Amino acid sequence: MSMLPESTGLLPYWLLVVVAFSVLNTVQCYRSAHFARRTFNGPSSKTEVTAFAGRLFGSWSFLSALIRLYAAYHINDEHLYFLALCTYLIVLTQFTGELLVYGTLKVGTGLAPPLFVATTSVVWMLTQWSFYVN
Repeated sequence: MSMLPESTGLLPYWLLVVVAFSVLNTVQCYRSAHFARRTFNGPSSKTEVTAFAGRLFGSWSFLSALIRLYAAYHINDEHLYFLALCTYLIVLTQFTGELLVYGTLKVGTGLAPPLFVATTSVVWMLTQWSFYVN
């Protein structure tokens, strides 16, 4: 049995790479709020990003990683594919709100990686839906 997904295409491997970074993000968020503060670095982040908020962000990252992990290995399952897609849509919604409404993000290095990953993933998953979902 292979440790890598057996499906064709690159999307399952992309999901695994994102899972690995999400797990690392989770560990960092549980160890210290410092990492969350590097991401959420907007004007109101000083009071909003607490150790608790960092751990909550880590928990969300881990839950997303689990959904994406299952989707990577069952990429042809319409429900898992949709759930994984939703995790990226939620990220885009949250980060847009934090930037435009709540002021905990600012344009820069903290916003760029999650925005790039979420946007790339949403576009990729929407354009490849019919290839993976039977």
